[in-house]
Parts: sequence; C-alpha cells; structure tokens
Amino acid sequence: MALVELVMPRMGESVMEGTILHWLKQTGDKINADENIVEVATDKVDTEVPSPFTGVIHRILAEKGQVIPVGQAIALIETEQSATESTSTPIVVTEKAPSIQPASYISLSVESKTLPVTKAEPTSGQKFFSPLVLNIARQENISLSELDGIHGSGKDGRVTKNDILAFVEKRKSSPTPTEPTLQQKESTPESTPGYVSKPSSSVQGNIEIIEMDRMRKMIADRMLESKRISAHVTSFVEADVTNIVYWRNRWKNDFMEREQAALTFTPIFIEAVVKAIKDYPMVNISIEEDKIIVKKDINIGMAVALPNGNLIVPVIKHADQLNIVGLTKKVNDLAKRARHNKLTADDVSGGTYTISNVGSFGNLMGTPIINQPQCGILALGAVVKKPAVIETSQGDTIGIRHMMFLSHSYDHRVIDGSLGGMFVRRVADYLEGFDVNRKIFV
Repeated sequence: MALVELVMPRMGESVMEGTILHWLKQTGDKINADENIVEVATDKVDTEVPSPFTGVIHRILAEKGQVIPVGQAIALIETEQSATESTSTPIVVTEKAPSIQPASYISLSVESKTLPVTKAEPTSGQKFFSPLVLNIARQENISLSELDGIHGSGKDGRVTKNDILAFVEKRKSSPTPTEPTLQQKESTPESTPGYVSKPSSSVQGNIEIIEMDRMRKMIADRMLESKRISAHVTSFVEADVTNIVYWRNRWKNDFMEREQAALTFTPIFIEAVVKAIKDYPMVNISIEEDKIIVKKDINIGMAVALPNGNLIVPVIKHADQLNIVGLTKKVNDLAKRARHNKLTADDVSGGTYTISNVGSFGNLMGTPIINQPQCGILALGAVVKKPAVIETSQGDTIGIRHMMFLSHSYDHRVIDGSLGGMFVRRVADYLEGFDVNRKIFV
C-alpha cells in the first residue's frame, strides 16, 4: 500500500491559489484515475479537478471554502502497489507538476498507512497569509498586528477568507487602528495609490441591496488592478465590412448544413487580428518589471458574456495555425462551454491578446480594459448600415455600406500611439480587403 498526496494544481500562469468549492468524493470512497474528485475555484475559472491516481480516499485535508496555495496537499489517496515497488524507505518523493495542467501532484511512497503531516513554517516569526487574505486586508485597512492576531480556522491555524471577512464585520463598530495598515506600509509618495476603503454611506429610499457574487468581486478587483497597472490609451478606426457581410450571407447556410455550426463574424475578425499581429508583433507582448516579453505564440482571448451577466475570457491557442473553419469551430465550442460553466483551467490561460465583441450588445464602440498581463485589447463594434463614399474608377459615389468601429486599448508604457494606431488600422485594412469570392471549403 502507498499513500499519495493530491495537491492544489496550477490552473493558469498567474494563479497562485484556489478555493475548495465542493468535494465530489468523500473519505473512504473509491476513486479511479482521471475521475473528478473536487471542484476548485480560482480567479479565472471554476473547474473540476480529476484524480491522477486510482485508489481510496484516505483523508481529506482541505475543507470546503478553504483557500489553498498551489502545490499544497488537499487530500491523501491510498493506492495499490506491488511488493517490489514497496521499500523500507519512509518517504520517496517524485515530483510531477507541469506549469499548467488539469491536475498536478506529488507522489509519496510510504512504508505504512501513517503519513506525517508537514506544517508550514512561519517566516521571520510571522504567520503565512494567502494573497487573497492580504488583498482583503489592504482594501479594509487592516493593520499588520490586527491581521496577525486573527484566529485562523484553516489548516495549521491559517487565516482563511471567511476568517478575515468575519473580522471585518466585527471591526466595523471598533475605532480605526492608529498604527500603519498594510496599504499604508506598502504605499510610497511616488507610487500609484491602490485600493482605497471608502466610509460607509447611509442608504435611503426604495432600494435593493445585492451582494456581489465571488466572480463579480474578482472581476471588480481585476479591472481596478488593470487600470492601476497599465496606462490605458484607446485608438478608434471605422472599417467597411460590406464584403464580409455578403460573403457570410452566401456561406452561412452551407456551413450550418455541413459543419452543424453557426458561421459568425467573430472568427473572421479574429483572423484579421492574427494577421495584424504578425505584421506588428510588438503588440503581442507583456511586461515583467523593466523587461518586455514578446510572445511568439498568438493566443487570442475572446470575452464571453455569461447568463448571469459576468464575463469570462476563454483562449484560442495558436490561432495563427487555424483556418476559418477551425476558428469557427473553436469559437463556437469555447462560447458554448463558457455559458454552461464547462471550461477548464487550460481554456482560460495563456492568452496573449484579447478581443471583446461589444457589437453583440448593439454598441457602436467601447473603451475596453486590458486583460492583464497582456498589453492590448480590441473592442469590435456593431455592424450597421450607413451611407458612405465609394471610390470607383468613374469617380466617387454615395452608397449604403456595412460599417463598424474598432476600438484598440493598449498599454502606453510600451505601445506608443503610432504603433497602437497602425495596428488597429491594419486590422481594418484586412477586413476591408476581404475577398468576397473566397471559398470556405477547400
């Protein structure tokens, strides 16, 4: 017999922890390899984590609602091993933790069923606090001594999200602490101020108070953080997409009949964005401290509105390697799974550039917020008919054309107005130059 640890997997390049939403199996239950064992929430996606092992759940180490850092054990699974695999060595550790996987784990081979529990050692005499707890502390102006004095209900006395939120509620009627808070300690006169806790205001009149759900809170934090990090600038271009409208009308019924999928404008727009990124690769970047990271892969994120009003951004990996048919299938698949909460962590990680189709809500244009750590995002406006000047060999004339606005928000720290403007203009050029005689099936 052997005990192995199931650890919190890394579910995205910037994800450092996850919240246990629901255990699908309990202590004593049998589990097969690749069978879902727990549902985990991160700031990117809610996903079910499969077990890498076949065996019996020996012990569950993380409770529902507990925030667990990546790599920390959340359960012990008892597995079968042959006698030749069993050794007298108390513990043999074999690591298997890819950077982005549905489940990563550390395998522990033990002599008996008793596995010593390793406790996290405090650093410099202080408790360990998760990034989520520290973020709440900054927002609520909780001092270091107050945070250190909170009794944690998590494993090894760790302060959980529920612990600090309960402390905040209890603290509302208490005087404001006089010592420096986390936010004050981390801020300097030269730095941009972070989140500011506003005083409570009295509420009057016929109103309804709605508590933000977990995803909405995360979206709010991400949007504020992006505005704080990036110097947002937006450039606008109007594009004539008449040829695309005529081409789609010609092929959409045949496409539905052959592929059993809708042919929308989105994959055509993504194709134009990919071509423009190839022309201007310095848009496909991110920033790490004072270094510019140029991404060779072109992974396009597309913002999808969920039925509850929230947004999520699934990613089309290697979009430059897909044709229109492949892009259409990928767009439809990701959008469908997003609306049914079936996305995996891999589906929402690794994006290098994002598009947001504000035109689907009837909006002409928008000023989108950059999806960190990317440096650019393109909003696609509604396609509308309007009179426009048409240049012909016989002279200019007025005609009814299908027009749309493209809004390119970019990080002015590294993308200047010339590059940001030329990029969105190139996207429009590709859209306007679309071949109306192009065949969709080869």
